[in-house]
Parts: sequence; C-alpha cells; structure tokens
Amino acid sequence: MADRSRPQAKIPAELYGLEDVTSEVMSRREVIRRGGAVAAAAAVFPADFAERLERISSQDDVIPWTNAPPAGGRANTLDWQALDSWVTPTEQLFSVGHYGTPELDGEAWRLEIAGMVDRPMTLTLDDIRSRPQQDVTMLLECAGNRGFATFMGAVHNAKWTGIPLAPLLREAGIHDGGVEIVFFGADTGTETLLHRDDIEVDQQFARSLSLEDAMRDNVLLAWAVNGESLPIGNGYPLRLIAPGWYGVANVKWLTRIEVRDTRFMGKFMARDYVTLRQEGSDEDGVWAETSVGRTNINSIPANVVRTDGGYRINGAAWGKPIDRVEVSIDGGEWQPVALGEGADDPYTWTFWHLEWAASPGAHTVTSRAISTDGEIQPTTDDPVMVQKITYWESYGSVVREITIPDQ
Repeated sequence: MADRSRPQAKIPAELYGLEDVTSEVMSRREVIRRGGAVAAAAAVFPADFAERLERISSQDDVIPWTNAPPAGGRANTLDWQALDSWVTPTEQLFSVGHYGTPELDGEAWRLEIAGMVDRPMTLTLDDIRSRPQQDVTMLLECAGNRGFATFMGAVHNAKWTGIPLAPLLREAGIHDGGVEIVFFGADTGTETLLHRDDIEVDQQFARSLSLEDAMRDNVLLAWAVNGESLPIGNGYPLRLIAPGWYGVANVKWLTRIEVRDTRFMGKFMARDYVTLRQEGSDEDGVWAETSVGRTNINSIPANVVRTDGGYRINGAAWGKPIDRVEVSIDGGEWQPVALGEGADDPYTWTFWHLEWAASPGAHTVTSRAISTDGEIQPTTDDPVMVQKITYWESYGSVVREITIPDQ
C-alpha cells in the first residue's frame, strides 16, 4: 500500500493555483465605470491584482484591458499588459508541477540511460556539462494555458543551454526495435487505480517522445536558462527541452531516460493531458481522444500603449512557423500587422504591432495568426474549438476589450 502522505496528482484548478472567477470577469467592466479600475480589481479578482492594475494604470502609456484576468498565482504566469521583453526574464518563467517540487542535491543527482540500449549509462551533472553544449531559444506553453478564464499567461520565451540528446542516445547504442524514448522526472506521488480505489500505486512523472522526435538535433538536456542555473521550479538540475511541444513534454527534474519497443502509456500520456473532441455531426460524429503533443498556432493582443500619433497594439504569435498576423477591431475586417522580433524562428514567439487611430470609447481587439503552411488560428466559435470539451489546447482567438479615454 502506498504512503498516503505522498503528493497526490493535482486537479486543474489546484495545479495552477487558481479559483474559478469566470462569472465575475464579465462584471468587471461595469465596476470600472462606476468606481475606477483599482476598485474593480479589488472587488472581483485575487488580492494581488489590484496592486498590479494600479501599477499598470499609473504608466501613462499603457491602457488596461477591461476584461483581462489577473496574472500571477502559484504558476507565476505572465503579465501580458506588462510584456516588454522578447526573452522572458528568469524570475517570470511559469512553473507547473504535478506531484510537487522535489528537493534534489546536484552533487548526488544522477541520470540513468537504460532500456533497449547496448551500453547503459549513469551520468553526473559534471559529466553532462563536460560535453559540447548547445543553446536553444524557444517558447514554452502549458497545455492548459487559456483553459480557464483566469489562466492565460502560462507561456514564456527563454534561452536554454544544455547538450543535444541525440549524440548521447547514439553513444548508448539503441537496439533495433527501439521506437519510444521515455523521460522520467524525480517528482513522484500516489495514484488510485480506476475502479479499485482501495489500491494505490507509486507514480513517477513521465512522458515520452517517439525515437524520431527525440533524435531531432534541437532536443536538449538542459541545465541552464537565460545563462543561469535552472531554478528548482523549472527543473534543476536537468530537464528536457523539446522545441515545438507543449510544456508537459519538456520533463523537469530528469532522473532516467529509457528506450522502449512499445508505446508508453503512462498516466500523463494516456489518461491525463488528453484532449477529447467530437469529430463529425451530432448525429453521426465520434469522440476522438488525442494525447497533448505539439503546440498549436496561437496569438494574443498583449497590450495597448499611447504613442505620439495615437495608439499601438502590441502582441505575440507562436505555436507554428508564423507567416503573418491579422487584427480585427470591433469585429471589422482583418488587417495585417507588422511583425517584429522572432519572425524568422519557428520555435520562438513572434512579436507584432499595429498602429491604431482609436476613437474614445469601448472597443474590442482580436488577433489571429496564420502559419507558413496556411493554417489559420481558429476563432473560439470555430467547430474545432466548440467540439472540444476538455480544457487542454485552448488556442482560439482572444477577444480583448478596452476603453479608450477621452483626450
């Protein structure tokens, strides 16, 4: 029988340190009109939001959204309205855990490479750091980002330093028939078996990649971010970095890499982080389940700032190689924006902006990204979004609301 004192897997709201305030978000604009932005924030959002909104509002060039949820919480989510750096500062990196945060001693820590290999390996952190290193700048997004009305900042763009995984696996010698690479973290907890709640088992967090995906030359075993040792919440002493995949695939606190000849069906591959979507009509449709994997095309208006000539809408797009971004004001025609930093990198976010001659009063601002292969970010009422009943992979266009003050 497992020790009940060990961490249990967290349900979504607990995972992100959030409470459901969806019903309150819609009333905030009215409160702002009646009593001011800071009073509204204090009335309907967690305690720290009033302080943040007061700070934003005190910056003469930033106009706050009137329907924006708060940033912060245990997940340390991004404050979009304060976004001003293409590389996210280390202290602003979001962190999500499933069985809590393990306490690891870097000196005593070891990484095993085992399973279907000719030469099993046990490596220290110094062993890994002594190998040729590589840097990868990439965007990392939680698969649950925007799955809740109060949770839309679990994303960041950072520079990771480590060693490429592929040479290490080649050195270990993968057996013929090895098709799946499983990555185990040090975070462990207990799980109750389905239909047998009297049986508990120890569970180690794990995710897998196909051999083909794991051998890509930009997949790293990383020990540093933005030139600093990994913070404990972001995977110290070593984590997987897999560009183009949702955060859950980038396993933190690595302790074991195992080569297998069958698909890995652990909890976080086959039971959790699974998107359920109806395919077809209500009459003849079927429900399809897919494991959360590669990131989807996404964009968001980040903030609106005053300029000498009017206003500028700033935002970011990511998830797929970005060809262009378009913005709709007040539900009008889509208009192109100017792309900025990151436009030539398929694995980072792309900053964008649009000069806006806004009139005083209430407005809506919506963005959509279009990939280089022609994929268009869907609206929230698109069937691909409407027919999805799980919170994972919520990437429909965001409709921001804003009130431009009288001059």
